[in-house]
Amino acid sequence: MGARLGDAGGPARPPVSDEAIGRDELALATRNHGLPLEALRYDLTPPGLHYVLTHYDIPYVPDTSSWQLTLNGRVRRPLRLDLTDLRAFPQVTTRVTLECAGNGRALLSPRPVSQPWLVEAVGTAEWTGVPLRLLLERAGVAGDAAEVVFTGADHGVERGVEQDYRRALPLDVALGDEPDVLVVHAMNGAPLAPQHGRPLRLVVPGWYGMAQVKWLREITVVDEPFTGFQQTVAYRLRQQPEEAGEPVTRILPRALLVPPGFPDFMSRTRVVAPGPLTLEGRAWSGHAPVTRVEVSADDGRTWRQAELAPDGGHPWAWRRWRSPWTATPGEHVLSARATDAEGHTQPLAARWNRGGFANNQVQRVRVVCPDPADNG
Repeated sequence: MGARLGDAGGPARPPVSDEAIGRDELALATRNHGLPLEALRYDLTPPGLHYVLTHYDIPYVPDTSSWQLTLNGRVRRPLRLDLTDLRAFPQVTTRVTLECAGNGRALLSPRPVSQPWLVEAVGTAEWTGVPLRLLLERAGVAGDAAEVVFTGADHGVERGVEQDYRRALPLDVALGDEPDVLVVHAMNGAPLAPQHGRPLRLVVPGWYGMAQVKWLREITVVDEPFTGFQQTVAYRLRQQPEEAGEPVTRILPRALLVPPGFPDFMSRTRVVAPGPLTLEGRAWSGHAPVTRVEVSADDGRTWRQAELAPDGGHPWAWRRWRSPWTATPGEHVLSARATDAEGHTQPLAARWNRGGFANNQVQRVRVVCPDPADNG
């Protein structure tokens, strides 16, 4: 997979003793960005507010008319397609919530040293493109096919190995139509922005962000499991470095609150006035539709069920929830937790792993309600 360039470390590691956040983590945090939580109010996240995680550099594509997507490997008819060719296929638009697999990493203890996400690595958009199964059907998948490998134009080094960003899907997922995996050229009705994969990307509803290969340039059907870095090294749930680990795949359920009131600049502690108000937020899961959201105003000691809006025919997108609350003077910790139709529920405590993946522990939002009597 390329020349070795020395030991650059793994995809994440535990800190050394009481190691503080370093310059390398700060550099990642300035390149990548999360969703400002107040933007949970949008049904569709504006592209500039949608979370971004880029492993390497954003490829510069000044002229999309020359972009080519190749489909090869264990197929009977290899394809080479430009954007005009792809638009000639039937088009599908699907509303999908995407979430980074490392969302919540910085909340773990000890924290894995990598992109320091809190809970903001999420966004929802309407993605337009060609169902992958139509391209595979046109190419004619061979009978011994096992997986489909996707290669992006982003190129860099991890663990000392120079590589393109590559991920694979099992053949049954790639060929499935509920939901369709899409080769996407538009987001919210407009051509993809550079940071979101211009001109082509993959969208795999229900899967964490590592599967959503951006700047897609090649699709390869293979007859054995793909063993590339991002598949067998990076995105695995491990307690110890020598473990093979379980693969990171589908998004675990999560509910987030729209921050009530207004914030303190540094701590982001929320300030609200005494009296009734409506708590609101979004909830989603990549395993099955969310069926219940519960809200706590006492740091998870007691819970009450929130009102959950219909999914609007978008089972792979977040759902709005609301719950009344009366703020009283003092400090409060607000939380929300989601449960999906398969019975997966958010845990109160984090499940630690070396990579800091799939941490869907319940969010905690500190709120201060001043006592009007203190103002004289």
